[in-house]
Amino acid sequence: MSESDPDFAPIETRIREGVGRQGFMGHVGAELAELSRGACTLAVDRRPELLQQNGLFHGGVTAFLVDNATTIAAAASRGQPALTAEYKLNLLSPASGDRLICRARVIKPGRQVAVVAADVFCVIDGEEKHTATALASIAMLDEVKAARIQSPA
Repeated sequence: MSESDPDFAPIETRIREGVGRQGFMGHVGAELAELSRGACTLAVDRRPELLQQNGLFHGGVTAFLVDNATTIAAAASRGQPALTAEYKLNLLSPASGDRLICRARVIKPGRQVAVVAADVFCVIDGEEKHTATALASIAMLDEVKAARIQSPA
């Protein structure tokens, strides 16, 4: 929590608890590495289950990180539930290395739709290599309506 933003503490707690209940986060082995108002960093370590036939991170892993990080960043910007409406993902170079890191940041925290950018990097011998970039539209949900959505998590 930032000392200059003490109101973010309950938002951060709620988001971290929600992310902790996401089965797919655990399945992929992703971690919520950093969280602040309007920003989120997710990371995942290299494992054979996350690689495609050539030994590179599967594009689906990159897409998952973008999808989740942009939604978490949007939720953190306004302290309300959010869902991905759409995203455009550009794969810039093969994702190899030991770790994938996705950093998302809110560009415009709209009341109904937030615009969020994300960049994905792979870590090779301690150096980050930019492997993907994305722009997402995230639907901001009404808390009362979101509470009615049944979740198995």
